[in-house]
Amino acid sequence: MRLALLTDIHGNREAFEAVLADLAARQTDRIAVLGDVVGYGPDPAWCVDRVMDLARQGALCVQGNHDSAIGTPSISMTAIAKAAIDWTRPQLTAQQTAFLAALPISQVLGDVLLVHASANDPSGWIYVTSERAAMPGFRVSTAQVIFCGHVHVPALFTCDIRGTVRAHQIPVSKPVPLLRSRRWMGVVGSVGQPRDGVAQAGYALFDTASHEVTFHRVAYDCAATAAKVRAAGLPETLALRLLRGS
Repeated sequence: MRLALLTDIHGNREAFEAVLADLAARQTDRIAVLGDVVGYGPDPAWCVDRVMDLARQGALCVQGNHDSAIGTPSISMTAIAKAAIDWTRPQLTAQQTAFLAALPISQVLGDVLLVHASANDPSGWIYVTSERAAMPGFRVSTAQVIFCGHVHVPALFTCDIRGTVRAHQIPVSKPVPLLRSRRWMGVVGSVGQPRDGVAQAGYALFDTASHEVTFHRVAYDCAATAAKVRAAGLPETLALRLLRGS
């Protein structure tokens, strides 16, 4: 099975559409959405509707911190993130809000664990940004492969039989064999708001048969999305992030 991994869409319709179009040209059997469908971006309702459609078609979905914040205003967020969520909340219907609130915090598919943030504390919204931050997830979970998002920067970690965690370089659009002698954690790059200096949508494909993961980037009209951000009156920083990819 070829599993498409999408995360951190963040209300970015143009990026989401570009990724879905790219997936349509590939042999993909199932989609997993790893949270943060909303927040930051100018098209939250459209993105939630599209994820709801995907879920009805069998996609696996988990809840992100921005999704949770729609129904839980007390969640701690930066001032910019809170401003975007406060703007987003009235853009959504009751059905869309209920869908986000009902999303599970994790999903399991065979020997794969899917979460938005860390495997060791999925609802604590911990960023997996280093070998040290990845280690607790390997200790708590027994999954062979863990996929998460939240960071907006792609990353790949291994844990060997001694419990040593190592970070690995990620080649773009080239399959990485996930050797079964180790356990793996893939931090999937963001669809709608990349922060690694590349202003392109990011996602990953995991082939369960060959046990390979491929990280992809897709160009989209980030200037159009930035213009929508400004027209909506959202913080200017959010428009600039899209244009810079950071």
